[in-house]
Amino acid sequence: MELQLEQLIPIAAAIASFAVAAGFAAWVTKQKAGTKEMMDISDAVRIGAAAFLRREMKIIIPIAIGLAVVIGYFIGFSNGIAFAVGAALSAVAGLISLKITVKAAVRAANATGSGIGKTFALAFRGGATVGLAVPAMALLALALLFYIFPDPITIAGVGIGASLIALFIRIGGGIFTKAADMGADLVGKVEANIPEDDPRNPATIADNVGDNVGDAAGMGSDVYESYIVTILASILIGALIGLPQIMMYPILIGASGLIASIIGTATIGSKNVSDVMGPLNRSFYVSAAIAIGLNFAFTYMFVGTNSLAMALFGATVIGVILVPVIQRITDYYTNYKYRPVQEIQESAKWGYASLTLMGIIKGMQSTGPFMIALVAAIIISFSISAASAPDPSQALLYGIFGTSLTAMAMLSLAGIVLSIDAFGPIADNAGGIVEMTGMGEENRKVTDQIDAVGNTTKAVTKGFAIASAGLAALAMIQAFQYEAKAFLTHHAETTFSHLSPESFAKLSDYTLTNPAIIVGLLVGGLIPFIITGQLISGVSRAASKMVDEVRRQFKADPDILTGKSKPDYAKCVDIATIASLRELWKSAVIAISAPIVLGVLLGPTAVAGLLMGAVVTGIFLAYHLANTGGAWDNAKKLVEMQGHKGTDEHKVAVVGDIIGDPYKDTAGPALNTVIKLLNTVAIVFVSAFVAILVL
Repeated sequence: MELQLEQLIPIAAAIASFAVAAGFAAWVTKQKAGTKEMMDISDAVRIGAAAFLRREMKIIIPIAIGLAVVIGYFIGFSNGIAFAVGAALSAVAGLISLKITVKAAVRAANATGSGIGKTFALAFRGGATVGLAVPAMALLALALLFYIFPDPITIAGVGIGASLIALFIRIGGGIFTKAADMGADLVGKVEANIPEDDPRNPATIADNVGDNVGDAAGMGSDVYESYIVTILASILIGALIGLPQIMMYPILIGASGLIASIIGTATIGSKNVSDVMGPLNRSFYVSAAIAIGLNFAFTYMFVGTNSLAMALFGATVIGVILVPVIQRITDYYTNYKYRPVQEIQESAKWGYASLTLMGIIKGMQSTGPFMIALVAAIIISFSISAASAPDPSQALLYGIFGTSLTAMAMLSLAGIVLSIDAFGPIADNAGGIVEMTGMGEENRKVTDQIDAVGNTTKAVTKGFAIASAGLAALAMIQAFQYEAKAFLTHHAETTFSHLSPESFAKLSDYTLTNPAIIVGLLVGGLIPFIITGQLISGVSRAASKMVDEVRRQFKADPDILTGKSKPDYAKCVDIATIASLRELWKSAVIAISAPIVLGVLLGPTAVAGLLMGAVVTGIFLAYHLANTGGAWDNAKKLVEMQGHKGTDEHKVAVVGDIIGDPYKDTAGPALNTVIKLLNTVAIVFVSAFVAILVL
């Protein structure tokens, strides 16, 4: 088979993105790494992060191999291969993210003496290495798999592989980083009254390791998985429509966004930088404008100029526009420049209860504008696509396809969005190195300024990932229903021939009059709450062990606090590693088993209800958790910027930040991965659910 132009474009875009990412990585590596003391700290973080990932992979790899064999044997060889590809590349995405952020952080710390411009450029280009490599890997994998196995249902296993490994890395890294962060803050800041990242704190290296395994490796795997699942959802719907040019269109949209992201990252330099948010915004808007232009060009070249082509192009424009809309909503509720965070900061004057309640209130309020934006995008994209359907009987399918393209257009900008996000953990780690090596207050101000923006961009990226997860999941649910109906129809004249038309219709009845749908809705709606409780509880248990260890070291060796003795950093890293690995499997078991168990017991209609229930509660709970935690974090930073460190108000704000840590960095990010894992498991096992009905 010879590759066609529409197949070559995504492959070429991915290769170009890899090349630019390699160029950024080489530039970062060439920069001076700093003093021996700085390198010692960086090496300790690198070794700790690598040790964590090695131990995590010892758990994940046997599970992944076993699942690949099971899926390949029972569902199909191609799905087993696709699962293995998705899982392997998800792990690689996490590893790439980890390696470059550790390397960039120490160099960014060393560059603080040259001012904010050089420091920002180092942090951003380190992040851009991740941002360009991860979606390129996802696009290349999907393009090649789809070329080898042209039926998308036969490669749906790639979504399970990507989602499962992303969930493991997200949960494991999230629990690790928040256990270390909470332990360091509770005993260091609140009890011992020493600064953040103080070298006297035994948990500070574990905290820096956590930034890398949670925020860097976790986000890399998360965005890779989102990219894979969103393209897969669009291709599945396109396959149901049956037009060849429609099936390739989502992959071309991914290529246009990747090319645009390459150009967007190139606009960031080190000169004339005072407010780092300005260059970041400019790079995004450049990328968005180029993506829209390329989407139009690809639509014209491969779909045509008829009303359908223009409607599909319009759906992609909505997706691109939705990204800054979600960014603005998230920024308003998490940035200390705006009223919500300022109100949380003011509430710290009245005590812990006031601050806690105000944070929860603002996080809940943020879901309203978020919902309005999603609903508007869904209605518009669905309406224009359905209205342009060449065959009126397929209007519903075209409408759903349009909505899936909106999600794909969002994710097509993952390269620039992840680049903007990934510089945050680098700046955070750089600040820790500056603090631990005593480089001085001016150097710390540079990293603090970048880190404050990084907190906001991390919150924005979470909102981006949650929104895209919701839109992709809606498309996956519809694809699941159509696939289930197709399998049932295949058996209509044989296995189900004894049933009346009315009885047969009930097997694919997805209305609320079907009790199985109601049961599925209730079970699915519960799952995000159960998993959230598990994850926050896991962080709490791990953090309590960390607190005990830090207190033990302070008590056993009082010279640690005077600076005469060095704390045992490795012990804290080991505690966080063991605790996080002990907790990570529980949520994955629920996400994998729930649709399978319900499908076996009640059939595909109950599974459809479960998927919808999980989406409705999951995306809003995830958004609430992410924004509440981000707002508490920046409220604390606002208190510190006002010069109130060490006051009672500051202690209250620190506790709010501690409560928000598992919200924004563990439970919230994990939920969008859970939503997508539920959907991909359901899609892959849809034939098995129908087979149970046949039996």
